[in-house]
Amino acid sequence: MILAFTGNRFLADETLRDTLAARGLNPRELPRLSGEDVTSEQLRPHLSPGLFGDGGVIVDLEGIKPDKALLELLAAAEVTVAVLDESPPATRVKQYEKAGQIVPSPAPSKPGDVTGWVVQRARKQKLALERDAASYLAEVFGADLAGIASEMTKLALLDGPFTREAVQRVVGREPPGDSFAMLGAATAGRAAEAVMQLRRLLLSGEDPFKLMGAVVWQYSLVARTVALLQEEGRVNEAAAAQRLGVKPYPAKKALEVARKLNEAKIRAHLGRILEADLAMKRGLDPAVTLERLIVQLSV
Repeated sequence: MILAFTGNRFLADETLRDTLAARGLNPRELPRLSGEDVTSEQLRPHLSPGLFGDGGVIVDLEGIKPDKALLELLAAAEVTVAVLDESPPATRVKQYEKAGQIVPSPAPSKPGDVTGWVVQRARKQKLALERDAASYLAEVFGADLAGIASEMTKLALLDGPFTREAVQRVVGREPPGDSFAMLGAATAGRAAEAVMQLRRLLLSGEDPFKLMGAVVWQYSLVARTVALLQEEGRVNEAAAAQRLGVKPYPAKKALEVARKLNEAKIRAHLGRILEADLAMKRGLDPAVTLERLIVQLSV
């Protein structure tokens, strides 16, 4: 039968190995074909059982579009065929369902979901990882689950418990900057934190002019949110998103910033942003101009 492992490649490959092991098959001992080797000629010798009963083969379809004949060959195999197929089209999904079973491995995408995944993985590994440390790994690596797993393997060789600071010393990476966090810190008067976020964004390769564009867009959204709060008083995230025509996340962040401002302050901030934008376009150092602006917004 075919066992098709879909979804996040790292998770799907990991699930494949665990599933085969549970069936009494050692994935390290099974032939694994990928790339140009995935042909009927190369696969056929591996699709019949050996002297000791059921065998198996692992077929990696990354970058490959198997034709109908090859899939029919796999479906007719007398051994377990484990197929790694990250995002199969609907037609292939139907073939997998007809010939065997699909084992999906959806990946966490939102930062909170990635943090939850790290926490669960740490529990399975009996790793004394604090939730704040799990959040740090999610911030640094984002959706790179393989990178997170690699760092957790390193941590398992050390003595815990693992706080955020301890994990940060091992990993040695700063979290990427967050433009909304930068503006939130600025409007709260935390200039040092706001500048730190800006410098992280610049160090991660963000273009200063694109960052200025983000500041302009975000403060325009904040200004509209300030007006909305003045009109209607208390507004929740869902209502703000609907009224402003944006997704819930930017609406939530805009609300957090807007609640610290009033019309006079937002007008002053917009004036400073306009001056900084013009200064950058006239040739002044963009990084220095942005940093000066962030400090001004913190006053």
